[in-house]
Amino acid sequence: MEPLLIITNCPDEEVANAIALALVEEKLAACVNLLPRVQSVYRWQGAVESTSEIPLLIKSTAACYAAVENRIRQLHPYEIPEIVALPITHGLPAYLNWLGGETLQ
Repeated sequence: MEPLLIITNCPDEEVANAIALALVEEKLAACVNLLPRVQSVYRWQGAVESTSEIPLLIKSTAACYAAVENRIRQLHPYEIPEIVALPITHGLPAYLNWLGGETLQ
């Protein structure tokens, strides 16, 4: 099992909750943390934009990544949502075992 931390940002609480609930209910993620609003500054279509967003920290596995990405794209209103995955190289073994047990393999 290759655990991943997948990050995305949502425009509001409604979208953040819908994505988090779908991923956990469908066993694509063991846990999703909804963080407090952050201010994001980025360049989009040649202009600098600034907006507040809700970050999600999604605990999943490499085996589930394609399905997680697909589900986020289905539920997310952005044309190109941020979806990045970072490998979890170290962690409490019991936690990582739980993570693997709560996701589709």
